[in-house]
Amino acid sequence: MKERNAFLSVYDKEGIVEFAKGLVELGFKLYSSGGTAAKLKENGLNTVDVSVLTGFPPILGHRVVTLHPNVHGGILAKDTPEHNEELAKYGMHRFNLVCVNLYPLQEEVESEDATVESVIEKTDIGGPTLLRAAAKNYENVIVVSDPDDMDKVLSMLSKDKSVSKEVRLALAVKVFRLMENYNKAGADFLENE
Repeated sequence: MKERNAFLSVYDKEGIVEFAKGLVELGFKLYSSGGTAAKLKENGLNTVDVSVLTGFPPILGHRVVTLHPNVHGGILAKDTPEHNEELAKYGMHRFNLVCVNLYPLQEEVESEDATVESVIEKTDIGGPTLLRAAAKNYENVIVVSDPDDMDKVLSMLSKDKSVSKEVRLALAVKVFRLMENYNKAGADFLENE
């Protein structure tokens, strides 16, 4: 069986340990960042920190963590000879699954104390980029943006060793709808300021 890699980076960590354990049981190697990596490690799960992939620690006050070709190349690569050759040439790992949830921007814009500065700081950049990359490549990557989908994905992987193209597409659509709402919430708030 080919190596299977999962990239996990979640703000809301509810259920992530159980999901990660299920993935490990199914033969996935885990990669993660920051608080997600710490949470998985403290629960006995081996995970490769994103800084090992990128060769950089988080920089600019944690504003730049996952934005790197070694991450996104592995997410965006199609399963073609050309892409496989390029991954090998640069020593990149292919990601088969990406699980990300975002900073709570909606909660921030609805807060009585919300300011332009607080909304800007709660505007996630790396998370949406990971999700959009995985959704764009849904034929090759399973994308999980909603914690409610974790059990369904694990169940399908356990039963069928894969997730159907139809379900992958539905998960990708969910990402694009999430991005639509996420961007609208921030834009509406800033426009009203």
